[in-house]
Amino acid sequence: MTMTTTAPAPIVAGHPLLGSMIDLLNDPLAAYLRARRDHGDVVRFRAGPPGLRSDVYAVFSAEGAQQVLATRAANFRKDNVFYEELRQSVGNGLLTSQDDAYLRQRRLVQPLFTRRRVNGYAQQVAEEAVALAAGWREVPGGTVELVGEMHRFALHVVGRILFGTDVGKAFEVIERTLPPLQEYSLKRGFSPIKAPRTWPTPANRRATRLQAELYALCDGIIDNRRDRHDRDDLVTLLVHAENAEDGSLDADELREQVLIFLLAGHETTATALAFALHLLARHPEEQRRVRDEVDRVLGGPGGRAPTAEDMEALPYLTMVLKEAMRLYPSAPVIGRRSVADAEVDGVRIPAGADLLVSPWVTQRHPGYWPDPDRFDPTRFTPEAEAGRPRYAWFPFGGGPRACIGQHLSMLESVLGLAVLLREFEFEDAEAGEVPVGAGITLMAKGPARARIAPRG
Repeated sequence: MTMTTTAPAPIVAGHPLLGSMIDLLNDPLAAYLRARRDHGDVVRFRAGPPGLRSDVYAVFSAEGAQQVLATRAANFRKDNVFYEELRQSVGNGLLTSQDDAYLRQRRLVQPLFTRRRVNGYAQQVAEEAVALAAGWREVPGGTVELVGEMHRFALHVVGRILFGTDVGKAFEVIERTLPPLQEYSLKRGFSPIKAPRTWPTPANRRATRLQAELYALCDGIIDNRRDRHDRDDLVTLLVHAENAEDGSLDADELREQVLIFLLAGHETTATALAFALHLLARHPEEQRRVRDEVDRVLGGPGGRAPTAEDMEALPYLTMVLKEAMRLYPSAPVIGRRSVADAEVDGVRIPAGADLLVSPWVTQRHPGYWPDPDRFDPTRFTPEAEAGRPRYAWFPFGGGPRACIGQHLSMLESVLGLAVLLREFEFEDAEAGEVPVGAGITLMAKGPARARIAPRG
């Protein structure tokens, strides 16, 4: 009988004293790409000085990602420090919860994200896109910064879907409190030594004040919905969501779901929109092909508003969006912790190990993507997609923890892009790729400016 044994993960070469710490702090995405190229699809990073070193395993193959996120998901939990910091800042909602709490929340929330329910939000998406386009026609100099503009657009959309007619009073508070709370959580996640949140440091006191203001906003809007059944915004639906097995969400759970939807619901979509427009601005032939398709469906500049039914009539636009999400995934790294000893891609992963899978690396893996850095929407024809492993492309995660809002994100992105491309021509104003880094989500390290010319 032949016995098979698992191999240890190769250790990524680093600094003699600090290991890979400097590389992971300065440019983790580049460090991951180099590690796959030099050491293979499962590697081990060692970071920190002797005596204080920590190990992180990284899995880069599509098959390995599927094992971690799907087929062996029960062994890989959201127990790492970054998820814990997010829990402390915005609560234990669907993004951060685990075990029975997660399953209960998912059962209560899932009915609110059916395709039919989500398609009902198409009108709000289209109206926000038309309003954005009207504002862009008044932009001095005809230049816009795509990352900031798409973040504001996506936040307006998700805020309107969540809060309905109360969205106006919510925006000022959300835009002032949510970004610094994210930054605070990220810094604490990266810090090897951090003061307890209860200590009255300036950063802790500011975060506590911002969190209290954001919580108060959400609690007030939620309380206003308890005796109302005449609204169809997501907060109202959450307040009245219940089933025989799980009951309903309590006050803290409601607030936590709202905050997670605000955080995750606009970051992912904003990144996809910004980089899709950035790539099209740099590839005028692809932009013309998409615009011709949009004009045929919506009637050219000033045409009708797009609907959910138009998504199927815009296949090339959808392919462009998927290719943008391949090159610039909103979640470039997904972290987990191993519960028990495991084997991934033939490599040993010990119990208690921190590990990550990386859409950033897997979606640029030359084993699945020829000439992987090239922008090529035809990679997403049905025939091409059928010929690749399932987890060669996973910008929404996968398995039982796949993003519950992925259809909403696609709806918002396709309809929003359709309106903007119908109304404007885009030209790159940066003459190069926008540098990016890894935070809680993919972060642009510089502006993504585009010159816009109104059509018609």
